[in-house]
Amino acid sequence: MTDFNTIPSPCFVLDEKLLRKNLQLISSVADAAGVEIIVAFKGFAMWSAFSVVKEYISGATASSLSEAKLCRDKMNSLAHTYAPVYDPAEFDELMQCSSHITFNSLSQFDRFQPRLAQAGRPISVGLRINPEFSEVETELYNPCAPGSRLGVIAEQLPDRLPQGLDGLHFHTLCESGSYDLEKTLAAVEEKFGVYLQQVKWLNMGGGHLMTRKDYDTKHLIGLLQGFKSRYPHLHLILEPGSAFAWETGFLKASVLDVVENKGIQTAMLNVSFAAHMPDCLEMPYQPRIRQASFGPVSGKPTYRMGGNSCLSGDYMGYWSFDEELQVGDVIIFEDMIHYTMVKTTFFNGVQHPAIGIIRENGEFQLVRQFGYDDYKSKLS
Repeated sequence: MTDFNTIPSPCFVLDEKLLRKNLQLISSVADAAGVEIIVAFKGFAMWSAFSVVKEYISGATASSLSEAKLCRDKMNSLAHTYAPVYDPAEFDELMQCSSHITFNSLSQFDRFQPRLAQAGRPISVGLRINPEFSEVETELYNPCAPGSRLGVIAEQLPDRLPQGLDGLHFHTLCESGSYDLEKTLAAVEEKFGVYLQQVKWLNMGGGHLMTRKDYDTKHLIGLLQGFKSRYPHLHLILEPGSAFAWETGFLKASVLDVVENKGIQTAMLNVSFAAHMPDCLEMPYQPRIRQASFGPVSGKPTYRMGGNSCLSGDYMGYWSFDEELQVGDVIIFEDMIHYTMVKTTFFNGVQHPAIGIIRENGEFQLVRQFGYDDYKSKLS
């Protein structure tokens, strides 16, 4: 058993056993479907856990030069790189870190193609397509909304793809199921079927939440196998982020004060939704708290959770507890590994949560703590 007293507060804590469970499932889907599944750093880039990840998968997708360098340095592999736009000043170094580079537009492809030809080694080149179909309801996360800046729509393509393009890439999902992918594939085949015959690979992007308990992995495998039977020449790639770290750990926080205003009680914490859990406010969604119930429960003390930044909207609620909260009580936010550490900020200079891992034997390993120098080094 893990001694929770050894875990500092605040702290992001990854559970190695749970990570391995997800990795085993992802690896089994890749083997059964005959596809390649790589990890998206934009959702999970905790490189202290990459030694475990590399036992199950060998690659990663990058969205920037820094992520591509992390793939090279910590995954010991070249990245499948896609970014909405590339900076010419970074592109030579980006090529050194990438096995695949996907462009967001034909103009970017034309601009950088001469440099790719001088890379000194083959780099597989792709183009992001926009099937103009997505069932993602939150506008912030919908890449196929009208006027989207992401990907090329079918009417913008010539009858033959430009020479030098090896693959196509789409990304329409966000923590979605296999039936959402099925609808997307129907749209892709309808709009881009002629182009699928002209390329060697198809990257289906991320958002495949195959480690969620209610996800139909058998349907996913059958769907991918069926697609491969129609396009046997295509190498298929999936690059989920959340699925790797889904329900693999938590954020430990502490109550520093309890305030009341007009009958509303707010537990003031040593973490911030704005700085440490931004998706809660952006999506928005209310995370689970261990040993607490969502919403007001008759007869139980009910609280909002308040962040420690000065942003007035840095709170979330409500949760009900068996006992009244006291200063010093521990609050455990569940499922706080994906899209948290990669999006945290030093807003207000509030204390950044430490990072740690509960190893398979139950022992807690502190990986990183943050302090004033980390805050100062981001500024000038």
